[in-house]
This record gives sequence, C-alpha cells and structure tokens, in this order.
Amino acid sequence: MKIWNRQLGDRVSNIIYQYLPAFRWRNFRLFFGGQLLSMSGTFMTQQLTIPWLVYDLTQSAWLLGVAGFVQFLPTLLVIPFSGVLSDRWSRRDLLMLVQILGISVSLGLTILTFTNQITFPILLVLSVLNGLLKGLDMPVRHTIVTETVDDRADWSNAIALNSVMLSSSLVLGPAMGGILIATLGVKYCFLYDTLSYIPAIFTLLAMRLKVRPTLTLTSLSDTLQKLREGFEYVSKFQPIRAILLILALQGLVGMSHVALMPVFAAKILNGDATTMAHLSTSAPIGSLFACLYLSVRRGIAGLERLIVVTQVLIGISLISFSLSRQVGLSIIILVFTGCFSILLITSSNMIIQTLVTEDKRGRVMSFYALAMVGMIPFGNLLAGTLADNFGATNALIVCGSLNILGTLWFYTQMPAVRRWIDR
Repeated sequence: MKIWNRQLGDRVSNIIYQYLPAFRWRNFRLFFGGQLLSMSGTFMTQQLTIPWLVYDLTQSAWLLGVAGFVQFLPTLLVIPFSGVLSDRWSRRDLLMLVQILGISVSLGLTILTFTNQITFPILLVLSVLNGLLKGLDMPVRHTIVTETVDDRADWSNAIALNSVMLSSSLVLGPAMGGILIATLGVKYCFLYDTLSYIPAIFTLLAMRLKVRPTLTLTSLSDTLQKLREGFEYVSKFQPIRAILLILALQGLVGMSHVALMPVFAAKILNGDATTMAHLSTSAPIGSLFACLYLSVRRGIAGLERLIVVTQVLIGISLISFSLSRQVGLSIIILVFTGCFSILLITSSNMIIQTLVTEDKRGRVMSFYALAMVGMIPFGNLLAGTLADNFGATNALIVCGSLNILGTLWFYTQMPAVRRWIDR
C-alpha cells in the first residue's frame, strides 16, 4: 500500500512539474507557500479593510481618494532606491526586513482597533508606513522570483506562478475580510493580517539561495549614479520604455475603479461591507484565471499583441462597470476586468525580465514597479476628484476612455517590441 501511494504521489508530482516546472525547485515552493498566506492578509488590509474603514469614518469620496494617495505616495519615493538595494544586498534579507516591519505596523492597527482608538488621521499615518514598506517590497519581490529557480527556462513559469500567488491572495484576502467584517468586525481583519506574517518569515528563513554578484556602493553619490544608470538603460531600451509607459497609464487610470469601490458598493449599488467584499474579490478571481493561462504558456512570443488587446478591453470594462446598477452584473464585469488587467501586467513582467540584463534587473524592476504602482496615488487622487465633482459614474467613463486612447500610442510601438522579442 505504501509503495502504491508513493508511486501515485510520484506520478502526480511529475504531472505538476511537467506543466508547472517552477514547482520543481524547493526555494520556489517555500516562497510561494509562505507568501500566499502573508499577502492574503496584506491585501485584506489594503484593498478592503482600510478603504472601508476610511469611508465609514468620513463618508467622503474625496477623502477616500486622499487616503489612497497618501498610502501610495511613499511607495513612489522609495521604489527606485529599493531597486538599487536589491542589486546590492541579499533580496531574501530585504524581504525578511519588510516582513518584520510589516508585522509591526499591522500589530499597531490591531491594538488601536481593539481598543477603539482608531481615527482617520491615525489611519493616514499608518497608511504612509504601509506605503514605505510597499515601496521597499515590490522590486525585491519581483526580482527574487528568478533566484528561486535554478533553470532559466523555468523563469517565465515562475513569474506567472508568482502572479497566481498574488491573485489568489487577492481573492482569499478580501473574501475573508468581508466575512470577518460582517461577523466579528474590522479589528479581526487586522489581527489576521498580523498573524499571516509569521509563516512568511519562517519560510524565508528556510530558503537556501545561491550567492550572486552584487553592486558595490560606497556613498550616496555612488547610489545615485547607479540609479541614474538604471534610468538611462530603461529610457534608451525602446521595448522596455514602451511597456513601462503603458503600465504607467494603467496605474493612473486603469485601476481607478479600486479607489472608488466603496462609493459604488455603498451609494450606487446600495450595498454594505459584504457587497464591498464581493466586488473586491471579483477582479482577483478573473486575475487567477489569467495567471493560470500564463503559467502554462511557454515563451514570450505574441505577448506584445496581448498587451494591446487587453488594454482596450480594460477601458471597455471600466466604462461598463460604471454604467451597471446590478450587483451581479458588476461582479461579472469586474471578473473580466481583473482577467484583462493581470494579462497586461504579467505579460509585461515576463517580457521585461526576459530582455533585461542580470546586473540591472533590480533597478529595471524598480521602474517596472514604479510604473505599475507609483502612478496609483495620482490615479486615486484623480478618481476621487473626478467623482467628487462629476460623480463616480462619469469619473470611470473618463478613465476608461483615456485607457483606450493610450492603446493607440502603444500600437505604434509594437513593431519594435516584436523585433526585440524575436531576437
């Protein structure tokens, strides 16, 4: 019986490794498992709990946009330097530092909510701290993925599976958050987030990564010089530059529905925290389907065409969501929105990480994170301002239309991107 079970286990493992080869590597399995639980708590807090709590305390769409701006602005400032650090120091150690600081901030939120001392100004301060940690985390998180697999041929699969992990966390976190808010209260969401950091810390400690060549920096001017080298590399490398600009547009207007989600849940769809949780979970479900497709896809040929198509479809989805007045229809639209968004973001990631040279990977991925996330605070502020002056519906129509117009520019850049991919 034991022999039969062993043979069955080996057969299942071989099937998994055939289609998902990144799981062959122990370091990647540890990274995937530990971060899945940790990120579910992070996304529960960032995507659902804090926005809902802000809107519950202020009842203001504009202040909701301000809170999103304040949360992501520090990210914009820290990300470029994080890329330099990830080229200089151990990425595992940097990620470990983020986990330790993150559990400290989450513990503070837990204590304040359990003692009923939480206020809007306190939320803004803690949002700034979260933004700083996110700025340090993102480039490191993207670059360490290629370190966890020893075969370059498995890199694209590891990048796609990392997106699967993030999308799964986006589904798990807000879904559990909605249940916790409806049954036990907001404070238990922060408690879950605090506890979720623990397995991530232990799995990072268990990883054994190869020693890699690193930058040698002796002063601040040396650091700024390395940062300037990374910027020059990105600005002169046309395919990467074009992809980063379309990602910046996505961060500015393509994610505007996230900032306005509490307004649509409470005012337009006449819902509550459960409605907010359903809406917040819908897009990640679509993202999960997209990631599963990309995880079994081989190579990056044709991904530039996928970027064009998905950018148009994101704009159409935003306009459609803004016009919907039925919760069920809104959920369906957001599933497609999430699917298209992650196809765009992950395809861009796969192309960039395949084309970039290793000695500049951390700095280039910091600009990738800057384009993707650094524009979100301005997008939140833009969406909140438009919604406050013209209504949430019109705000999303404007953002969706700008998304579609941006695609026309990227279409003119696509031949050059394709030539580099073909090489």
